Amino acid sequence: MCQEKTLIVAYYKFVDLPDFELRRDLLQAICEENEVKGTILLAREGINSTMAGPEAGVEAVLDFLQSDPAIGPLTVKRSWAEEPPFYRMKVRLKKEIVRLGMPEVNPNEQVGEYVPPEKWNELISDPDVVLIDTRNDYEYEIGTFKGAVDPKTKSFREFPEYVKRELADKKDKKVAMFCTGGIRCEKSTSLLLKEGFEKVYHLEGGILNYLEKVDPAESMWEGDCFVFDNRVAVDHKLQKGDYEMCRACRHALTEEDLKSEKFVEGTSCPHCFDTLSEEQRVRAAERQKQVEISKALGRKHIGATQLEREAWRELKLAERKRSNEKRAEEDAGE
Repeated sequence: MCQEKTLIVAYYKFVDLPDFELRRDLLQAICEENEVKGTILLAREGINSTMAGPEAGVEAVLDFLQSDPAIGPLTVKRSWAEEPPFYRMKVRLKKEIVRLGMPEVNPNEQVGEYVPPEKWNELISDPDVVLIDTRNDYEYEIGTFKGAVDPKTKSFREFPEYVKRELADKKDKKVAMFCTGGIRCEKSTSLLLKEGFEKVYHLEGGILNYLEKVDPAESMWEGDCFVFDNRVAVDHKLQKGDYEMCRACRHALTEEDLKSEKFVEGTSCPHCFDTLSEEQRVRAAERQKQVEISKALGRKHIGATQLEREAWRELKLAERKRSNEKRAEEDAGE
C-alpha cells in the first residue's frame, strides 16, 4: 500500500467506562501527536470512532487504545483514501455512543445473532426474513441491500417508534438488520429482543465489512454506501463514490442534483431548498464565503463552523417537526 495514502479506520466497542470523561484530554493529545484526525465519541457505555491519518500514526493511536485494560481488543475496519477525509480531531463526551434515546437498551446485556458477511446472502435470500435497513432515509437512498425495508427515519432516535408502529405484528418472524459499521444494530437488535422478538439477526461488521469481504460478482448490495466524512460515499471496492455533499443539509448529491437550479454551492440543494429559512440561507452563504476566502488565500477551511452546525441542527429539527405533523394528520384521517 502506498505510504502517501491516508489510512481510515472505523471501530466501536460497548464497554463500561465509568471514568470516560477523564480520558478525553489524553486521547486528544495522543491523536494530535500522531497527526490523526476524525472523531472519537466517549460515553459511559463505550467508544465509537472514525479517524484517519498516516498509517504509523493511526496504528499508534489504536495500540494506545487497545493497551487500555478497560477497552482491550478492538474490531477495526480499514480503508484507504488519496486525500484526508477529516480536517481536525474531535474527542467528544456523549450520553450514548450511538443515540437511541433509550438507556434501558443495553447491548452489553443482549444482542441479536451476528451473521458474518459470507453467510449474509443466504440469510436475506430467505423469503420469510424481514430485512431492515436501520440507517437514515438519505443513506438508504444511495444504496442498500436488495429487498431491504426503509424505515424512513431522519435519525436513529425515531427507530423505536418505527418498531412499535410497523413491526409489532412480526415478533414471530425472522428479522435481519444492517447498518454502516454495525454499531446501530447492536442497539436495534437489543431493542427488538427486549420487545419480545424471537429471531433477530444482524450483519457482523456492517455494510463496510460486507463490501470488503464479499466478491462484487456475488454481492446483493446495490449502489454506494454513505459515509460520514468528506468522501460522502464509497463503492463496493471501498473507494470514493460519485457523490458530492450539500453543506447545508449534508445530503448526498448526484450529478443531476448539481445541475439543478436549486443547487447553490455551500447554500442549498434540491433536497433542502424548499425547507431552508432565510436565516439559514444567510448562515450557509456566510460559511461558503469563508470557504472561498480560505481557498483564495491558499488555506484549508477546517470543516464545519459553528454557524454551519447550528443551521444544520435547525434544519433537522424543522424536518422532524414537519414529519411529526404529517404523521399526526395521517393518524387523524384514519
